[in-house]
Amino acid sequence: MARRSTLDRGPQPDYYEGGLDASASGQEARGKTPWRGAGGRWAVWTLRVIIWVVLIVIGARGLIAIALNQKTPAKPSSGTVSSGQSSQFPSSLAEAYAQQFAAVYLNASQSGQAKRARELAEYLPNGSASQLGWNKAGSLTLQSEQVAGITVQDSHHAVVTLLARVNNQLMELGVPIYTAHGAMVVSGEPAWLGAPKRAAPGRPAVKPADSSTEAALTAQLPAFFQAYASGKQPAIAKFLAHGVSVTGLGGALTFSSISSVYVPVGGSTRKITVGVVWQIPGQSGAAPAQLQMTYDMTVVSQNANWYVQSIQAATTQPAGQKS
Repeated sequence: MARRSTLDRGPQPDYYEGGLDASASGQEARGKTPWRGAGGRWAVWTLRVIIWVVLIVIGARGLIAIALNQKTPAKPSSGTVSSGQSSQFPSSLAEAYAQQFAAVYLNASQSGQAKRARELAEYLPNGSASQLGWNKAGSLTLQSEQVAGITVQDSHHAVVTLLARVNNQLMELGVPIYTAHGAMVVSGEPAWLGAPKRAAPGRPAVKPADSSTEAALTAQLPAFFQAYASGKQPAIAKFLAHGVSVTGLGGALTFSSISSVYVPVGGSTRKITVGVVWQIPGQSGAAPAQLQMTYDMTVVSQNANWYVQSIQAATTQPAGQKS
């Protein structure tokens, strides 16, 4: 028994090796299990921190965007405000309103004072002077008027400028207009402004004239202008270049004569200037009314003949034009 006990207490490599390895493995396993748990908690905390950072960034950007949006209307650019206000102003209605007002304002006579005051009151604020600055002496007579332009100041205020002839004198009238909620009024005294100055157009440089082509066209153009005056398309079409369409005068005038033709030297396409004398039909009397007018035309040479490509009002009369 003692020997067996000694043997039992002796080295047992298989037991110790296997048992020690198993025991160590068990200890390692027990030691590693809580460490893995600690690592998982760190990952969770790290993820939470990341989520909070993202939420804080998103929230900060949202607050910045809200703040910027609140400040934008308070400090708009002047161009944006002007454009928005101008688009809200009823310009067409204001122009018509100013014209109607001027038809009353620019007509004044001593015999019609009461009528003028009543009609002016329809356009003026309450408490305005009944004659709006007129001293009830002399007279004003409006011959014609039309809108020359409008200057919009904001969504409520504008000045309409009218071009008018008063007492046989050309002038401009500035009419201040106020509007709100669809209502409109002349908000102050109008201003008499100077008429546009008469310009002195310079004469364009003139190329040498092609006398032979001028002679040819002088002979051909009367037939074209006769057809042009009649407005009959088959007659007009005979004188037109291929693919061209021209609307005639429909009998409003009748052709009298060619007063001048200017043809510059060039190729098969020429830009020419033609003076035409028209008669106004349907008038009684021995001599009918006549008007001389000038046209710019483009003509092209096809098959030894000249054909009309375009016709329009002349911008200037060349210095070298024959008459």
